[in-house]
Amino acid sequence: MLTSRRKFIGSATAIAVGTGLSSAFPTPLSAFPTPHLSPADTIRVAGIGINSMGWADLNAVIKNPGVECVALCDVDKNVLDKRAAELAARGIKVKTYGDYRQMLEDKNIDAVVIGSPDHWHCLMMVEACQAGKDVYVEKPIGNSIAECRAMVAAQEQYKRVVQVGQWQRSQKHFRDALDFVHSGKLGKIGLVKVWGYFNYGEPMTNLPDSASPAGVDYNMWLGPAPKRPFNANRFHSKFRWYWDYAGGIMTDWGVHLLDYALLGMKAGMPKRVSATGTMALNFGVDAPDTLTTLFEYGDFNIQWEHVIGYGPGIYNREHGIAFLGGNGTLILDRKGWEVVPQLNRMEAVAYQKSSDNGLDLHAKNFVDVIRSRKFEDLATPIQAGAKVAVISQMGNIAYRTGKKLEWNDQTGKFDDKSANALIANQYHNGYKMPG
Repeated sequence: MLTSRRKFIGSATAIAVGTGLSSAFPTPLSAFPTPHLSPADTIRVAGIGINSMGWADLNAVIKNPGVECVALCDVDKNVLDKRAAELAARGIKVKTYGDYRQMLEDKNIDAVVIGSPDHWHCLMMVEACQAGKDVYVEKPIGNSIAECRAMVAAQEQYKRVVQVGQWQRSQKHFRDALDFVHSGKLGKIGLVKVWGYFNYGEPMTNLPDSASPAGVDYNMWLGPAPKRPFNANRFHSKFRWYWDYAGGIMTDWGVHLLDYALLGMKAGMPKRVSATGTMALNFGVDAPDTLTTLFEYGDFNIQWEHVIGYGPGIYNREHGIAFLGGNGTLILDRKGWEVVPQLNRMEAVAYQKSSDNGLDLHAKNFVDVIRSRKFEDLATPIQAGAKVAVISQMGNIAYRTGKKLEWNDQTGKFDDKSANALIANQYHNGYKMPG
């Protein structure tokens, strides 16, 4: 069994979490060696939250040789039974759980894939690390700046492999685009524009509160979130529009796209953040459907913009990152990248199309590092996921306060009391935020 062959260092002292989280990649953990594993060793994996992206993540992980799915967990028994049946049809028999804590007690499980709503990520990831499991956790890693810090601290204390589901980091064309940005050919870059103009989903209409659907453990779904009556507008994929559970488009797509703006500019934490947004479509939700956020760094700015329901976006692309240099602009999205010259100051670069599957490569990277224990090889370690999640949360806090905020990277706080009150989210129903 894989777990029995690992040296679990539960007594190690936690490394202090940097308030600024200014490093994109973790310090190698060579001081805490774990025996390398033979390719013949079976890695036993379980999935927590398997309705949507968690199911895609789990399938990407278990398609790797020597990886076996042994358990599933979901608070919706309808989803749980459906996924178990799909695996059974493929000859894979699994245990099923409605409570992830019971599942984590199973010492036959070596790693877990967490695809729950955002407000559960912190508790599940921390407790999985405490139980000696390696973790693949969906983005954004936490639903507050404080949760992000707690998650980094847990990984560093328990020395588990933790991969964040920002799978774009595993795609070649994204890395190639960064190499070009870093070459200096674009000239001085004063602005990076990052955007998402999305048209998915229908505008929500007001729905009355109701009883939760049969088979759904709604109290368990709420977990540390405030107690509220069940409403279909807050459940399954719609949860992202409410501060209780998530951070809207800013943290959903923002962590994917802002991540590459930060990597391209080799940027740390912004000095100032401001945001303005509206409820243009009147969804009746918390998070804005139209938002513009400015992250100021001194000698350059990063601008985030998202709009729902208005058709094509900047450069006629639904989403993307544009590095605006004095010589030209590099435009990057999930499909590819190109360079458009400025006043013939450089040669154009024709469209470079994506040619690989980022999710599959990301899952393979996770499995490879589970075997090697070379933490520095992770494509998106928890420290990287935390950095961009914190910056995305900063954008939401600027919007929620309506203020231009100064950030002190030494103290890890804003210059405003109302903004600092939003650094940590309150836990409810007897749950406690990990210390």
